[in-house]
Amino acid sequence: MPNVRPINEKKYQISKRRFCELYNFCLQYNEWMDELKYKTDTVGGLEITDMPRGYGNSDPTQALAVRRAELQRKCNLIRQTATEADSVIFPYILKAVTNEGISYNYLREFMDIPCGKDLYYDRRRKFFWLLSNKKE
Repeated sequence: MPNVRPINEKKYQISKRRFCELYNFCLQYNEWMDELKYKTDTVGGLEITDMPRGYGNSDPTQALAVRRAELQRKCNLIRQTATEADSVIFPYILKAVTNEGISYNYLREFMDIPCGKDLYYDRRRKFFWLLSNKKE
């Protein structure tokens, strides 16, 4: 975790390891969104071999639907939690928790965040506290 300080364990009841788990969970958000956007087809190329194939109960359409539903649930969890942490600055919280290297200074200089540093970091801590409670 480059330059990311875990939140106060005593105050938020989130251990350093739990924080790392939540942090890395959120960093997968963009991968999940890409998969939802681009992986929509179950049709693959047929492999032609001389080996006999079994016809099991696999249903690629069902497997894709289940996978997409799970990814959507995870993405919604992160988005909804960011909104609950603060309904005004949730886009900034979402950007910061789902990407590495997004600091308050970056949000201020490049995204014009409409709040001060103390409020932002308070809401970011609240986000991880809420997420920890929801992910139990």
